[in-house]
Amino acid sequence: MKTARPWIVIVALVAIVGGMVMPLAACPFCSAVQQTLSEEIKGADAALIIKLAKAPVRPETKEGKAEVNPQPTKATFEVVKALKGSELLGGKQTVEILYFGNHPAGTIFFCTGVDPKDIAWSTPTALSPRAAEYIGKIITLPETGATRLEFFQNYFEDEDPLLAGDAYDEFAKAPYADVQALKEKMHRSKLLGWINDAKTSTSRRRLYLTMLGVCGQAEDIVELEKMVQNTDRQLRTSLDALVACYLNLKGPAGLPLVEDLFLKNAKAEYVDTYATIMALRFHGQESNVIPKDRLLAALRHMLDRPQLADLVIPDLARWEDWSALDKLVELFKNAKDDSIWVRVPVINYLRACPKPEAKTAIEDLAKIDPDAVKRANQFFPFAAKPPASAVRPEDKKKDKTKETDAKESGSSSASGKLSALLKPAIPEVTPSDAPLAIREPKQAAASMPAESVVDSPRVSRVWMLIYAGLSATGLTVIMFSMLYTKSRSRRGR
Repeated sequence: MKTARPWIVIVALVAIVGGMVMPLAACPFCSAVQQTLSEEIKGADAALIIKLAKAPVRPETKEGKAEVNPQPTKATFEVVKALKGSELLGGKQTVEILYFGNHPAGTIFFCTGVDPKDIAWSTPTALSPRAAEYIGKIITLPETGATRLEFFQNYFEDEDPLLAGDAYDEFAKAPYADVQALKEKMHRSKLLGWINDAKTSTSRRRLYLTMLGVCGQAEDIVELEKMVQNTDRQLRTSLDALVACYLNLKGPAGLPLVEDLFLKNAKAEYVDTYATIMALRFHGQESNVIPKDRLLAALRHMLDRPQLADLVIPDLARWEDWSALDKLVELFKNAKDDSIWVRVPVINYLRACPKPEAKTAIEDLAKIDPDAVKRANQFFPFAAKPPASAVRPEDKKKDKTKETDAKESGSSSASGKLSALLKPAIPEVTPSDAPLAIREPKQAAASMPAESVVDSPRVSRVWMLIYAGLSATGLTVIMFSMLYTKSRSRRGR
């Protein structure tokens, strides 16, 4: 039963988060793959650059079979440089660490240690000479700012995968403002080359497109326009970042093309439409290039596609566009089997709307589908308020009162982080954010193509549960029952 308890706690926390509808630090275009080397060093009590001095003695073999060695195999390493925690070495110049590799003596490694009283070392990571030099430099960099990012951009697509991956992760976790501050020192020509290289991974292409949106020039628009119209599926996996980049450079004049291809077009694939919506959300929250009224006009085209209208209803409420009230009431009344899930988001929109006719509309719609109104109140018990992340920089300056209220309410925001621009598209969590909340399982599955689960801008299964708005009690009971059944079956074996 011990193994089940941690999962019960996790499930309960997930359910509570879903029930309280707290904004997640999720991001639209891509995500960091792992901890950066800087984060590893910062989180450790000691960090060393070491050199293998004496490899461990391997167990002898008999008849082709390895002997069982009950003792841990430790290797002796010479300390080349103490990056952190040199005092924990007690003046020693060598350390013994568990090591299972086959590198020759003289190989350079990086390792970290925790627990000053009885330090435990991590498994050493082999380094190239360049990587050792790289790690020695990153500890001298400022913690944030364009100067820091200027160093890391020199290692994009580096031949050493450790350095290339770490540089990408540093950018993915950096504040977007720092990336903007790097504009004049970005390598635009290299970014264009990597974007057009078929070998570039989807996540990194998203990063490069985001950066090009900052440093790109008018002459890049023609190429970006061709890419937006390109139907190649590999390129389309970066469509969210591509559309955001294109609109950053083209401005409002670029919206008609995007609207015709992905919003007005009923034949547009779900994944492409959703990616476009995420790009517009980015512009509504992080950019001043396109007026919010124009963005809302683009999003309202989705109300003419009832099956997908629920994707934008939360945005209309978040940005306080109450002009769609009558249209949404009609969507509720006319909802068919293939769009019935639109009803809960409509009710949440009406609950957020300050107009008196919204309250009247809820009362009228409750007569048509009382269950939908009940679900809206049960799954989303709190009134829908636009989170702080829904306010663009210039809006924050105009209305400091709203910003203060958002902080006092304890809401956190992913806005401003580059990781908030670089992850597979996941909508912000708000009381009305449940695009697949009440779809039948088959319908929900049909909306999420198989390719979306791994490396494309879609919602993962775990997040789908959260955004579905399952109540804290309901989700906890379901998962507790599953885990309890598993634990019983284990004990019965």
